[in-house]
Amino acid sequence: MVSKSDLIEIRWHGRGGQGAVTSAELLAKAAIDEGKFAQAFPAFGPERRGAPVVAFDRIDSTKPIRLRAEIREPDVVIVLDPTLLSVVKVTAGLKPGGILIINTRKDFAEIEKDFGKDWKLALVDANTIAREILGVTIVNTTMLGALLKAMPVVKMESLVEPIKERFDRIAEKNINVVKRAFAETKVKE
Repeated sequence: MVSKSDLIEIRWHGRGGQGAVTSAELLAKAAIDEGKFAQAFPAFGPERRGAPVVAFDRIDSTKPIRLRAEIREPDVVIVLDPTLLSVVKVTAGLKPGGILIINTRKDFAEIEKDFGKDWKLALVDANTIAREILGVTIVNTTMLGALLKAMPVVKMESLVEPIKERFDRIAEKNINVVKRAFAETKVKE
């Protein structure tokens, strides 16, 4: 899954207003705080709330990242909005043996029926977690917890400062969302 250079490429799929871009930025900041090299960037179509949005992360623990192009063959794909599964080919380019992380109430059998068994799967009901802790179904930090369960690209404690900087008065709730999603994410090789 990780290439010879230790480069990890992640593609986030969400809708405008769900926080995919914010999640990518928080992850990159956490990686940089750990002394890794990282970049985060979005790709927008029509910029409006609810429109499909894609964001990207590149993280390398050994050398600077010079590449600035969109990620076409990610190691990890994260889907914040399950309605995108029928609208966007989220697995396009996902490396064989890569990780597909989905916010869904479906079980592994249902997801495998639609997407096959070519990838490691991580499933979490992020909507419920976010609604119960944050009071809204904005699942960006929830999906960070799911990512860390499926692939520990950074330490959970490394996300604390970036989350505090970004969310200020609701930072503690967002930290709790990350922890609960980590605990509740189901992973299948």
